[in-house]
Amino acid sequence: MASAVSMPAPVCLIENIPSKGLLVNQTALQILSGITQPVVVVAIVGMYRTGKSYLMNKLAGKKNGFALGSTIQSHTKGIWMWCLPHPRNPNQTLVLLDTEGLGDVEKGDEKNDCWIFALAVLLSSTLVYNSMNTMSQDALSKLHFVSELTKLIKVKGDSNGNEEEEEGEDTQFVRYFPNFIWTVRDFSLLLKRDGKNITEDGYLEFALELKKGLNKDAFNYNLPRQCIRNFFPSRKCFTFVAPVSGGDIVRLEELPEAALDLVFLQQSQAFYNYVFEKSEVKKLKGGQQVTGRMFASLAKTYVETINSGLVPCLENAVISMATIENQEAVKEAMEHYQSEMNGLVHFPIGVEELSELHGKCEAEAITVFMKRSFKDDDQQHQNVLQDKVQQRYKELCKKNETVSEEACNKLLEALTAEMETKVSNGFYSTPGGYKLYTEDQEKVVREYQGRPDKGVKVRKDLPCEIKAYLSNMRRMCDVGNKMCEAY
Repeated sequence: MASAVSMPAPVCLIENIPSKGLLVNQTALQILSGITQPVVVVAIVGMYRTGKSYLMNKLAGKKNGFALGSTIQSHTKGIWMWCLPHPRNPNQTLVLLDTEGLGDVEKGDEKNDCWIFALAVLLSSTLVYNSMNTMSQDALSKLHFVSELTKLIKVKGDSNGNEEEEEGEDTQFVRYFPNFIWTVRDFSLLLKRDGKNITEDGYLEFALELKKGLNKDAFNYNLPRQCIRNFFPSRKCFTFVAPVSGGDIVRLEELPEAALDLVFLQQSQAFYNYVFEKSEVKKLKGGQQVTGRMFASLAKTYVETINSGLVPCLENAVISMATIENQEAVKEAMEHYQSEMNGLVHFPIGVEELSELHGKCEAEAITVFMKRSFKDDDQQHQNVLQDKVQQRYKELCKKNETVSEEACNKLLEALTAEMETKVSNGFYSTPGGYKLYTEDQEKVVREYQGRPDKGVKVRKDLPCEIKAYLSNMRRMCDVGNKMCEAY
């Protein structure tokens, strides 16, 4: 069964340190590396002090966890991660990502905001954009980061000359980008248009309508809207009334649910249900599901690329991740082969039996490799595995020969011990000794041939072996002459 994880509290996944830039937290990587289940990744972005952390805590089923804070200072720095069992799908792990607030006056670095937003897009399968009050022009203008995505993210690496190059840029991005949810907090307007009731989704589409015209004002107005429409064809909207009134908002995480507005609770439950039921497993091109281990590799690759001054490339990140995954797949499969062979093979062993066990364990090892490997289209890593398996099999065959030879020598030594004593005592040097010698030798041969577990180095011409063995015994030369006389 694939392994899951349940973290008691969030940890920082990507630290944002002004003097050092973005850093991937090693503790978070270790946690992710232990998750072999597919991950559903929900990230939330938005302006600072808009209550993003509260929504994420509720998705985690907790009153607190992600820091809310109650002042004008933004508490979340970088990107924080909380891995939990998926509440609806036991075979999946839910990964919640809470990002630092965009537009933080203390930070004053718009480029930094752009990278945080881009990383949230790159890493998530569902992206939640959280804003306050209404979907006004101001709210949309603050979402200008979406218009920067084509500058901050590359879909492909070097040109491969395939059909994707003929596709539009937006079409390529859509293949990789997450589903989009816009949440509007403290919403107090009536959902009406031209006197008719509209849904929350209708409100979103109304806010994303384009303005006619080709002048600069129309261009600036339309740009973020057009980008959202193009990059996020799957989009949803949820509005929330204020959870409490007045000064109680600063104690939101301390208040029991009974103290919160009933409509807010109903709206929140609808949001949670949608996220849990509709959010998909993070996937790569071709539908490959991303596990926690793979997610860790993606995060590390993206941050390293940003810190190097380059633009994160989806294709290159996948290639890098595939290399790491396939190397680990080879290691895991090889460990399985060795563990199984060590448990099944007891030296010395017959050639056919050893070969049969090798074939069985090799097939299992390839199955283990195939379950974890990714994009090993040219079978480069599978060939590496098979080479390693064959090398280990040769070593086992060599060891089998050595152990077999030692076992045969030990057995022969034990079976001829009595004859050795008789040789030393001159037993065969008496009249009739040759006949007695022949009888004892035949007895040794029968016992030797009847003993199991001799392996591949069993003697074929045992009488000669016995003679050769006893020839080193004391007085052997005299025995030959005397036995002939006695005969």
